[in-house]
Amino acid sequence: MGITVPGFLLKRVYAKGSLKNNDSGFQFDLKNSLGSGYAKELFPLTLDGQEVPKEKSYFMLDGKEVCFTAVSPETPFTLAKNKASTIFVKGVSLSQGAHKLGIAFVVQGIGKLQFDVTDSVAG
Repeated sequence: MGITVPGFLLKRVYAKGSLKNNDSGFQFDLKNSLGSGYAKELFPLTLDGQEVPKEKSYFMLDGKEVCFTAVSPETPFTLAKNKASTIFVKGVSLSQGAHKLGIAFVVQGIGKLQFDVTDSVAG
């Protein structure tokens, strides 16, 4: 049986106030203060309760964009301790105001972890 990580701890990974639109869609930051982690699978993000196709979701790794679909046990999503990672969603722009994001992933030895956060797009 896997380890259970409380949702309130997982929510601390989200960088509050980082949600914003960019030239190709929107983005937000994750910053892991809990300890380095490696996800062997990323699930589709949810935005205001609607699933965002994994093909539209990316993160930066060593200056290169990596699509959520490319994450595997051989190519994990790494969230190093105390280092911010930016998540980009292409083709979706957000209206000003509050939005609910859902984030889920599989961590080796722990299993599926997921959490929701609500943040506002700055004007």
